[in-house]
Amino acid sequence: PPIGMAVYFFLEMLPELRNDPRSRKAARSVLHTFDPERQRRHIRQKLEMADTVDNRRALAEECMRLGDYSNAVVLYQSILKGVFATDAGFLLGLAQAQANSSDFTGARATLDTLFAANPQFRSSDAELLRARVLEAQGDHSAALEQYEILARSYPGEEARYRYGALLKQSGRFSDARGVFGDMLARAKHAPRYYRKKEKGWLESAQRDLSGLGPG
Repeated sequence: PPIGMAVYFFLEMLPELRNDPRSRKAARSVLHTFDPERQRRHIRQKLEMADTVDNRRALAEECMRLGDYSNAVVLYQSILKGVFATDAGFLLGLAQAQANSSDFTGARATLDTLFAANPQFRSSDAELLRARVLEAQGDHSAALEQYEILARSYPGEEARYRYGALLKQSGRFSDARGVFGDMLARAKHAPRYYRKKEKGWLESAQRDLSGLGPG
């Protein structure tokens, strides 16, 4: 499309824009909108030229960004060999791809391997994923315990929202109201960039709180 061509021209041809991180970020965002496969094609070309772990990781991450979780699983599995067989970052990437593919049994096994092989590893994303897996497998009591801890420590609103949503699903409506209400009250005093970043979770909390009605 003409607008995509124009953005490509400004991004690739004008030196002052190439050297401005904000301009590059904005232009790449527009290009991703018009051609979401562009970056994946570029990484695949790099991988064909040099089959390295870094290029495989980059392609796996791009597949995740595009929602192509099955290919991300295959790529992470191809990396988790030899000296990288118990790499915490790659194991977490595989577990996330498996969970997003609804393979929660596989994700749980991968997380078990991750924590067993890396006892000092600490990651709020790994802990949140473990809570999601527990919830998906029907272990709501353990999931609620995990979400409750993360609701106080996770750097974002996803853990708090998931905690409130599971409380609601479990029939603990008053507790759910409290979680959603606290989310929205804190958000009023949060910086604009944070509210923008967490907009989806905050809107979900508002919708669920309204659905619960008055306490």
